[in-house]
Amino acid sequence: MQLMILVDDAGGVLPTINHSPWNGVTIADFVMPFFLFIVGVALALVYKNVSDKVAATQKAILRTIKIFILGIILQGGYFHGLDSLSYGVDLVHIRWFGVLQRIAIGYFLAAMCEIWLTSNGVVDSFLGFARKYCIQWVVAVLLSTLYVGCLYGLYVPDWQFEVPAINFHGTSLNNGSTMHTVKCGLRGSLGPPCNAVRMIDYSVLGVNHLYQHPVYKRTKECSVNSPDYGPLPSNAPVWCQAPFDPEGLLSSIMASVTCFIGLHFGHILVNFKDHRERILNWIISSLVLILFGIFLDLLGMPLNKALYTFSYMCITSGAAGLLFSAIYFFVDMSGYRRPMVLLEWMGLNALLIYALAACDLFAAAIQGFYWKTPQNNVVTVVEALFEAVVHSKRWGKLAYVLSGIFFWSLVAGLLHMKGIYMKL
Repeated sequence: MQLMILVDDAGGVLPTINHSPWNGVTIADFVMPFFLFIVGVALALVYKNVSDKVAATQKAILRTIKIFILGIILQGGYFHGLDSLSYGVDLVHIRWFGVLQRIAIGYFLAAMCEIWLTSNGVVDSFLGFARKYCIQWVVAVLLSTLYVGCLYGLYVPDWQFEVPAINFHGTSLNNGSTMHTVKCGLRGSLGPPCNAVRMIDYSVLGVNHLYQHPVYKRTKECSVNSPDYGPLPSNAPVWCQAPFDPEGLLSSIMASVTCFIGLHFGHILVNFKDHRERILNWIISSLVLILFGIFLDLLGMPLNKALYTFSYMCITSGAAGLLFSAIYFFVDMSGYRRPMVLLEWMGLNALLIYALAACDLFAAAIQGFYWKTPQNNVVTVVEALFEAVVHSKRWGKLAYVLSGIFFWSLVAGLLHMKGIYMKL
């Protein structure tokens, strides 16, 4: 959670930690896979002994619906962010998919497999371990095959989108817009304009319900300030102005496999009692994933977070496994728990901190109290103070974000001490 806040809030002034504009990965591109991975680990612990599968299924479905709806509320466009003191969303343009919605999909698929597709055999060897969870592995392979088959096999036709005219106040004109046509007519493209991920979202969800500020607007083709956002170059292709959802339908199928990887690590935790045996199995699994992801990248399947390519899934899941192994070694095996207490507190109330801090609900609410003009509020004054102290807008912003992370860690700790947790 701390990493998500850092890259979301400081990525604008530090492009090196912001999401990659398209192919390639930065530190920001590991955040979502880490969330999905730990969801899978948690599911393995929650459902290690399921006495009533029907009741467990009902609870999992209800929790999936709650997470999905909360995601629509937080990221569907209802809240307008820090630069606006208004709220509300036109249902014609509401965004249906987002971070929590992707987590909900991965959670549901992994939970159903854990509840219904786990055998009752005793794990006394690696062969017994494989027999117990082999059907889940088959499901993960099938989901991956479905994704890769669609990504490379689906025909992507030409498509159109509308760009509304903007007046000098920065608002859309009711009767002014321009219709653009993007020429595709091909299969297997992994570029921004003509990939199957976009085509499926465009066809099923509709262009109005996609994310309006995709990362590829920071590519060299679309920004004179690349790898940061900026004005369009004079020769920019028309698709630079088109929406694209990085948490859409097809990419969420591939993302859910990360939950299955987390399940595998959780199964090792449940079935193997020796610390060294757990660490060894985790490290081997992680290295296999990373090496296979590198191999796929060399073969021509790029690491791409927006498309959630199979190679990207392998490398980020492997990295999550290595980090999980390292934390387990230092905390559970070596007893260094105190240095990790801030991470523990934040993790215990991750959903609440995500809504208040990562989605800027708290900061937006504070900005509602201002002096004479909306720009004169506590948030902007504190941020300006940090910039003045370090004599740099970039490093002042970073100091402001880091202090905010520390603040929210303490808030999470206080809530933990009071026994207050947000659960769905």
